[in-house]
Amino acid sequence: MALLNYSTQVPAARTVGEIQGMLAAHGARTIVTDYDDTGHVSGISFEIWRGERVLQFRVPVNPDAVLKVLQREKDRNYRMRRTFTREQAVMIAWRIAKDWVEAQLALLETEMVELEQLFLPYLLLPSGKTLYEGMKVQGFLLEEGKG
Repeated sequence: MALLNYSTQVPAARTVGEIQGMLAAHGARTIVTDYDDTGHVSGISFEIWRGERVLQFRVPVNPDAVLKVLQREKDRNYRMRRTFTREQAVMIAWRIAKDWVEAQLALLETEMVELEQLFLPYLLLPSGKTLYEGMKVQGFLLEEGKG
């Protein structure tokens, strides 16, 4: 089975702009774009206000993981002549993230959920880790040693 968006030619910067537009249209107040040493977009984080509190979230994107999947798919399909580069993996990763954000925001538009529910695993903790990353370190316990 082919990876979603594996053939995209949409530049990552354009896709990031689309994600930023969707987030802004749904209440994001501040959107920060991070870049790696090569000038490629490496992350997006955003803030929403809930009363007097500011909640920060980070959109998950991992081009290196995408590249590994693409290489594994190529190894399984000897007829595949295409060689995937990290640049292609970056474009694919951002397109997948855009589709995911778009689907999440569609749930929000139905009023079945709140924005915080959708992005809760990606809530940024004071440590700079996401809630998911913090819970993973604790063995997915809500509190130290308690389930």
